[in-house]
Amino acid sequence: MPTKTFYEEHPFAQYVRILGKGKNGSRPLTQDEAYQSMLMILKGEVEPVQLGAFMMLMRVKEETREELAGFIQAARDSFQLPSGMAKVDLDWSSYAGKRRHLPWFLLSALLLADKGIKVFMHGAGGHTNDRIYTQDVLSYLNIDYATSFEQASEQLEQTNFSYLPLKYLSPKLHEIIEMRSLMGLRSPVHTLARMINPLNAPYVIQGIFHPGYSPVHQEAALLLNMPHLAVMKGEGGEIERNPDMECLVQSVHNGELSDEVWPPLFKKRHVKEPILEPERLASLWRGEIEDEYAQAAILGTTAIALRLMEKAASVDQALELAQQMWENRICHG
Repeated sequence: MPTKTFYEEHPFAQYVRILGKGKNGSRPLTQDEAYQSMLMILKGEVEPVQLGAFMMLMRVKEETREELAGFIQAARDSFQLPSGMAKVDLDWSSYAGKRRHLPWFLLSALLLADKGIKVFMHGAGGHTNDRIYTQDVLSYLNIDYATSFEQASEQLEQTNFSYLPLKYLSPKLHEIIEMRSLMGLRSPVHTLARMINPLNAPYVIQGIFHPGYSPVHQEAALLLNMPHLAVMKGEGGEIERNPDMECLVQSVHNGELSDEVWPPLFKKRHVKEPILEPERLASLWRGEIEDEYAQAAILGTTAIALRLMEKAASVDQALELAQQMWENRICHG
């Protein structure tokens, strides 16, 4: 009688099977399954071929709010924060990079920091060609990015602003984002990373490129009991208001969903910048040059953040407050 052959299945195989069992047999992961699968990934307990298959299956079907919430919670639980970590007011993600315009949103973040709001920014760079990434232009503003949570905490205490690249925040998530050059596609980590809010800031602002992702961000925030979140279609996918266009801001405030439409700030659209010169960021901040589009992008973005943080009762009031902050900014270096 022939002997039956038995093999031991890899523990992660179950999650690949759930997603890839065909049109009729596959299903989304539950929130707990998403949590457990991402924990295995972050602990390095998954083979490369499994990781690639898992990420691309997720990419094809697109993540649900439950899957996104499970992934985010797993990422948060993997962080080892130092004792005495600085408190943060506003979590600001920067993962898209800019192609048509300079990252004017950086001056929005610095303007908020200039007025005492602690802004923690995190992001990744270099995963898409022909884009300018935040960590590459900070030096033009005489800002060093952090390379650890400890250094980020020091910067937040000293200047109210810190940028920590994903490479140092979560090496494994950074490794997955870098897989884009191998796969030719973005993975769910691009969405996950935007929402990890590692320092548990009470206010989270999000920029996306595809408007269809907004409800998933909102609903995942509800599942994670995030008190305040605002998500908008940002210029290039970053958290930056395009002042030439109407802007829909979709928010979560203490379990309630809301939408607010911000009208365009100009009647005619501006021509994109022919050459992106990062030096202009510091020049505009110091008042050495004028740029109508850039200033409107900065103030519009700042205003959305102020509205999120409940510092203004209306769109007009938020814009007026942002204008006052800009006129009274401290122009360092």
